[in-house]
Amino acid sequence: MPHRFDFLVMGGGVAGLSFALQAARHGTVAVLTKRERGEGNTAYAQGGIAGVLSPTDTFDSHIEDTLVAGAGLCHRDAVEVTVREGPARLKELVALGAAFDQRGGEFDLTREGGHSARRIIHAGDITGREVQRALLAACDAQPNITFFQNTAAIDLILDRRPHTPAGSRCLGTYALMEDGSIERFLSKVTVLATGGAGKVYLYTSNPDVATGDGVAMAYRAGARVANMEFYQFHPTCLFHPEAKSFLISEALRGEGGKLRLKGGQTFMDRYHPMRDLAPRDVVARAIDAELKRTGNDCVYLDMTHLGRAYLTERFPNIYATCKAFNIDMAVQPIPVVPAAHYQCGGVVTDLHGRTNIPGLYAIGEVSCTGLHGANRLASNSLLEGLVYGHRAVQLASEELSSLTLPKEDPPAWDSGSAVDSDESVVVTHNWDEIRRLMWNYVGIVRTDKRLMRARRRLELLREEIRDYYWRFKVTRDVIELRNIAEVAHLIVDCASRRKESRGLHYTLDYPHTDEHQGTRDTVLSREL
Repeated sequence: MPHRFDFLVMGGGVAGLSFALQAARHGTVAVLTKRERGEGNTAYAQGGIAGVLSPTDTFDSHIEDTLVAGAGLCHRDAVEVTVREGPARLKELVALGAAFDQRGGEFDLTREGGHSARRIIHAGDITGREVQRALLAACDAQPNITFFQNTAAIDLILDRRPHTPAGSRCLGTYALMEDGSIERFLSKVTVLATGGAGKVYLYTSNPDVATGDGVAMAYRAGARVANMEFYQFHPTCLFHPEAKSFLISEALRGEGGKLRLKGGQTFMDRYHPMRDLAPRDVVARAIDAELKRTGNDCVYLDMTHLGRAYLTERFPNIYATCKAFNIDMAVQPIPVVPAAHYQCGGVVTDLHGRTNIPGLYAIGEVSCTGLHGANRLASNSLLEGLVYGHRAVQLASEELSSLTLPKEDPPAWDSGSAVDSDESVVVTHNWDEIRRLMWNYVGIVRTDKRLMRARRRLELLREEIRDYYWRFKVTRDVIELRNIAEVAHLIVDCASRRKESRGLHYTLDYPHTDEHQGTRDTVLSREL
């Protein structure tokens, strides 16, 4: 028998948990997490949450900073909503027990790249972990919320009956359970809160779960997807052979850190008036250019002038992690390189998280609300998850009373003649090849020729993956491989259509910004 809930949430980060917590007041909620709950991008967020909390700061200033960072592609209404509703959501989070750093009885606000004021609320350098802890504790106190851990969604379930008034409606998802069975989760409202797709690239700050599952599932179901060419590369990830995906927060530069070359020279003054506090796309391209120019493997982030006492108090987690790799940031610069960090595009939604498929919502990094435009402003991401988690519930709870599930259950999963795989090496090989070709051909700097090579190879890989998917029984590795291949295809398709350089999309063939043609979203949809 299928699992039945009023609300189905896929993803246990800030957006999904915010939605679940509010939705539990209106009905039953299932939260599916692909691995243990709490394992996702939110838990690894270091810097903080942007919000107008100081009397010397203004909404207009935060809005303008977001619009400037977004390089002319932000939707102003989405920016206005997020910035103006943000402080109320932050206060609710504090009321739930989230503990943020204070100084003299006030929030200890910091500054990050692209911000004109100190407006970043933080919990040391483990802000995401503290946010996740508070939200999980609040969800645990709600009897209407049920967590399903180690449960990987495979594909959305659609009602495609001819008499359905609004066309296909989302009814839930097929999901691979921990014991290997595939079960149906049916719901009146289905919410994608699956995060980003950093694992589509060879080097990323994201954890292993970030394989673009929500975008891929939504696109296969007929949802509109936009602006996937704008993938943000964080300028500073720790460069060390034994350090996997460890982020060096932008807050270090916000507190005075300086980027230097191997010989000690600074270089950001040659690229932007804000120097080390320039927006992330500018800093990542600058580092990429310097690495190509010098042939060096990394650049260095110098914090030594700030002193050990300050560094261990302000950045205890980063300090301890670097020290574990024999890097004492109090006396030596930190080696850093850019890495794929944040998906600025995604599933197209309105200002309440609704997609073009009735019954399906998308919130957080998986969505494209128009907030981030062509480049996300630092620390606007956790803010977006809080704001849109709340806004989506407002509308979804109103729709709940008018929604019913079909009298006949959708069919159970049919494995057909699929057998256990004896060719797992295919999955590993294709996984590595996709991530490497995306890094080399669709990375920080692009060309038409590189995109064409990536497209041709991806077509062959996707065909191999489709064949494998239908011949063998589904595993989590196969689900993730299928999804990163889909997302890679969408990134290449969007990048090929944008004949200009804007924000995070920089191409040597069209190095200038085209103000006449370029201020439109790149929207894709799959004909069903």
